[in-house]
Amino acid sequence: LDFIRQQHLRLQWILETHAHADHLSAAAWLQQQAGGRMAIGQGIAQVQQLFKGIFNLGEDFACDGSQFDHLFADGEVFHIGQLTAKAIFVPGHTPADMAYQIGDMVFVGDTLFMPDVGSARCDFPGGDAAMLYQSVQKLLALPDDTRLLMCHDYPPQARPIAWQSTVAEQKQHNIHLHAGISQSEFVALRQARDATLDMPQLILPAIQVNIRAGQLPAAENNGVRYLKIPLDML
Repeated sequence: LDFIRQQHLRLQWILETHAHADHLSAAAWLQQQAGGRMAIGQGIAQVQQLFKGIFNLGEDFACDGSQFDHLFADGEVFHIGQLTAKAIFVPGHTPADMAYQIGDMVFVGDTLFMPDVGSARCDFPGGDAAMLYQSVQKLLALPDDTRLLMCHDYPPQARPIAWQSTVAEQKQHNIHLHAGISQSEFVALRQARDATLDMPQLILPAIQVNIRAGQLPAAENNGVRYLKIPLDML
């Protein structure tokens, strides 16, 4: 925000790759501070429908993505100032994941991680390891020198946090999705890994806020806002 103000810039887009389950989105707060349009992939409607049932959100919760300013279709081209960008549908971690290609860079969302970490989990509601494999093939088909910007990093103890790799590095070294691994091999590996993982600590508040484009739930008839805790799910 300081950079935007110091450079007298206008924020045009706030791009969500998906509805995150491990932290609360600051998109709504950023929009309040600096303007811009909030956007996410069209698949958010399916994610909203899934979690509307899990949290019993009621008929007043719209499952059409209307909480966001724009829903991207796969391959949709848009502009950020004079830059041309493209939305790439990369489901698997969730049904709504989007990557964003800008020049020789791709913000990959939760698909690939750094090569020594591998890939995103696929065991959330609507997740699909086979679908993630197919999505990653789209990314790995880009030119070898394409820069891939990570959404998360979980580095081994000896390595500092990193945020960028290339298509070539991923094809050569990714421990889950290197060149030559088959879809069935990846699915077996990913499902075995997911079976060992705990749910994110913030999944319950994060999902309820993030499917609302970063907004808190509306107050109920007593004037109080509530986040729900489903005792028999998740």
